[in-house]
Amino acid sequence: MKQIYQNVGSGETILDEVPLPQCRSGCVLIRSSYSLISAGTERMLVDFGKSNYIQKAKKQPEKVAMVIDKVKTDGLLTTIDAVTSKLNQPMPMGYSNVGIVEEVGDGVTEFKVGDKVVSNGRHAEVVCVPKNLVALIPHNVPEDTAVFTVVGSIALQGVRLTEPTLGECIVVMGLGLIGLMTVQILRANGCRVLGIDFDADKVKIAKSYGAEGFVLGPNEDPISVAEKFSRGRGVDAVIITASTDSNEPVHHAATMCRKKGRIVLVGVVGLNLQRSDFYEKEISFRVSCSYGPGRYDQFYEEEGNDYPIGYVRWTQNRNFEAILDMFSNKSLSVEKLKSVNFKIEDASNAYEKLLKDKTALGILLTYDPNNSNTKKTIDFYKEESTHKSKYEQIIAGFIGAGNHAGRTLLPAFKKSKITLKTIASSQGVTGSHYGRKFKFIKNTTDTNTIFNDDEINTIVISSQHDTHAKFTIAALKKDKNVYVEKPLALSFDELNSIDAVYSSKNKKNHLMVGFNRRFAPLMVNLKSAIKEKPLSIIYTC
Repeated sequence: MKQIYQNVGSGETILDEVPLPQCRSGCVLIRSSYSLISAGTERMLVDFGKSNYIQKAKKQPEKVAMVIDKVKTDGLLTTIDAVTSKLNQPMPMGYSNVGIVEEVGDGVTEFKVGDKVVSNGRHAEVVCVPKNLVALIPHNVPEDTAVFTVVGSIALQGVRLTEPTLGECIVVMGLGLIGLMTVQILRANGCRVLGIDFDADKVKIAKSYGAEGFVLGPNEDPISVAEKFSRGRGVDAVIITASTDSNEPVHHAATMCRKKGRIVLVGVVGLNLQRSDFYEKEISFRVSCSYGPGRYDQFYEEEGNDYPIGYVRWTQNRNFEAILDMFSNKSLSVEKLKSVNFKIEDASNAYEKLLKDKTALGILLTYDPNNSNTKKTIDFYKEESTHKSKYEQIIAGFIGAGNHAGRTLLPAFKKSKITLKTIASSQGVTGSHYGRKFKFIKNTTDTNTIFNDDEINTIVISSQHDTHAKFTIAALKKDKNVYVEKPLALSFDELNSIDAVYSSKNKKNHLMVGFNRRFAPLMVNLKSAIKEKPLSIIYTC
């Protein structure tokens, strides 16, 4: 299937062919019909990727500090390797997706096959999304409208943090997708709204939603406009949905506010704050986190646990539902926000449009729901080795394509000239990246492809720790040699099960645990220096 990701190091946007993702427990597998390119977030990501290393450093000074610390502890060459590897890893793009449920994972009762849903899924023909990031689409909401739900939820969360009351006057700075949806949500709350932007066309759209508008020019004064808008009292609140490196938006917002006014930052702006701006008026400043409570919380997102409604009324999932309800009852419209549609096959043109046309708002990607070209295993190529070695009889399958596998294990195995046949990862993207880099023959999201391949005689397990035992047992049962990264197991029951299977096979296969620390130079020196044994030593890395 087709999926879009970005190389952060080069800024290249890649449309790749990857395997169908696994439908994990607690998740929903969705066949896409539409996805929305976020004009703000994705343009910022692509611009960042295309910038050189010095520009990247200026944009993320906190990361520079982390790199310097790593140089001090790990050395220059190791740090360069780590940074280069991180920048070259694929970043899946997109977070606004609409489609049809194709499969539900264990523990999912909220959805069934055939449901029409919205999710924060990626730009891909099929996506696997945790259930708390999926919502049912009302029957009267078109798919090309519902696809704006996640972006709308970002706007809604910013409004919720502002806590508007009927009749308040509120300024919205930045009238992109999120800003224009923020205007409509505030109007639905009975607020007077002033929309500010450099783009006259976007200001015109804000006016059509019932807001007052101001086009920000080089010699224009937004402070005086806000003063007049607030009838000389200062505005009650400012919501910043702009994207700029400048510190001016926050300074202007504080100047516009009345005493005890509120500022909520939804966008990305410079944050060199002036204390006097906030001190004299006791202004409240809050930063909105994406689509609402639950965002970036593994307990909520990955494990599927909801927050009690009596304590957290509006989670990100319930914000999705609220936006869909607004679409359904026509209190929120996105018809004027739809700029252009591209087929997923034309993704490169879509991103070219995003970069060149700064006025573009809703750029939609469309998918063929009847496309059957989605498989769990795809072929790369088979390259005949020109180097014959004593290891040529080792044919390996890799389960797990994370950072340690990509930076440490795969280079080592590749150097030994063994045959790397199949690489497996749960979503297929990292498997595609490392599979091509290290010239695997196949890429899969189905681990049974590796276990059932009679040609593969050695399996390397570098997946999540809680999967090590079950994969080790499955490999031993198929008479494979196993190299498993630490830990071998997480419980004595798992360890006993591995021992039972290993013994039943008369221990004829190799089983090795990758305790990589035992080969560290410090440990080697310690072993040679200490003669008294046994001895228990604790040391910190």
